[in-house]
Amino acid sequence: MSELERRAVHASGVGIPVLYLLRLVEWRGVQFLLVALAVSVTALEFVRLVLGYEWELFDKLARSYERDNLAGYALYAYSQLFVALVFAPKLALPAMLMLIIGDPVSGYLGSNDAGTAKEVGVLGVMFLVCFALAVPFLTAALPLHIGVVAAAVGAAGATLADGVKPVIAGYVIDDNLSIPPAAAVGFALVFVVAGPGLDAALGF
Repeated sequence: MSELERRAVHASGVGIPVLYLLRLVEWRGVQFLLVALAVSVTALEFVRLVLGYEWELFDKLARSYERDNLAGYALYAYSQLFVALVFAPKLALPAMLMLIIGDPVSGYLGSNDAGTAKEVGVLGVMFLVCFALAVPFLTAALPLHIGVVAAAVGAAGATLADGVKPVIAGYVIDDNLSIPPAAAVGFALVFVVAGPGLDAALGF
């Protein structure tokens, strides 16, 4: 499968946020859909990693380094579920979209190995895409100038997560896992420092 086709599959995850934005489901429905997705990918990964069954589709979508570890699609599902459960929709949605849309754009323009950074130009595009995705949500929830700052801080977090893949105890921290939490935490920091506070940022 070509890189463009792989990125298109990645971006297809936009369907769940769109259901909420079109008001076809409530936020609780989004959370249930993401729980179902996480359970499904966990079952697929159990069959693949524990029982040793090789999915034909996995061979087309996955990269070689994922064969003996949790695949990127599973980390993608887990990170989206995490932000959807922990953060309010106004923070969780842009964080999710940064992974769904921003990451494929960045990945198509350039990739990097574990422990190395992407090119500055690619990081710049990633930041601008993520910032553009976040601004409508954050400026609707906060005064304009604070919302812009929050969008920039979250976009910076997502860009850092996308641009550098650290290796901890021999395990690569994949950006499918790190982009949404990095963005949402950045938004929440601005809520705490200059906005309505942590309670307004969390979805509990």
